[in-house]
Amino acid sequence: MIRVFLTVLACLAGAAAFAQDTRLRSLDTSDAGRGWDAVGRIDIDGRGFCTGALIAPDLVLTAAHCLYDRDGARIAPERLQFLAGWRNGRASAYRNVRRAVLHPDYAYNGPIDAARVRNDVALLELSQPIRNPSVLPFQTAERPRSGERIGVVSYAMDRAEAPSLQETCIVRARQEGILVMSCNIDFGSSGAPVFSFETGQPQIVSVVSAMAQVEGEKVSLGTALGDTLALLRAQLAADTGRISVGGLRRDTGAKFVKP
Repeated sequence: MIRVFLTVLACLAGAAAFAQDTRLRSLDTSDAGRGWDAVGRIDIDGRGFCTGALIAPDLVLTAAHCLYDRDGARIAPERLQFLAGWRNGRASAYRNVRRAVLHPDYAYNGPIDAARVRNDVALLELSQPIRNPSVLPFQTAERPRSGERIGVVSYAMDRAEAPSLQETCIVRARQEGILVMSCNIDFGSSGAPVFSFETGQPQIVSVVSAMAQVEGEKVSLGTALGDTLALLRAQLAADTGRISVGGLRRDTGAKFVKP
């Protein structure tokens, strides 16, 4: 999990928006977790974990920085395992990772700035598709509007053995691919799916990238999806490892500094 301080950000919603947020609800039983088993824990060589979600039977969406170790070296795909619906020592499905691709403009060792957060997206291709009828991939949708209600399902350090659902949090601002959200996340929540419920069904609209602070308030930052998913799918199909993308603005009006 990247932690940054968001020092300049225009058009933030007022702090009153936080009052609309719901509390975390543990999905630690089969009944509580029904419908959410496509969210899983990504175990990293037994030394750490992130959160990810199925968007196809063999594809897991997560954050790009989950593919690096603390020294900034890429983690080999075979060191990753996806545990769908992991709770209390059991998963609905276990899959190793065959390949992993990330946004070609993502720079793990680059400056902690808006571009790094915006491009913090990766796709994991599983060794075998998950065909379990209780583990249904989520659809994706366009990023939500500022002020829209969203939700997050995530694991974290203090809830590593079962995911938790925050059914309502708020998009406080949108700036060039970054969502600034009031959602409750912590270390281990990297890559967690951000959901919109506008259609009545949960659809993934972003991925949790970082924690930040705005005027002393803790917020979470979500990545862009948009054309990124098509780009990553193309990378997998071509198996070239790098495809350029153009036409993206780099200036968001936000500035980040290390804590």
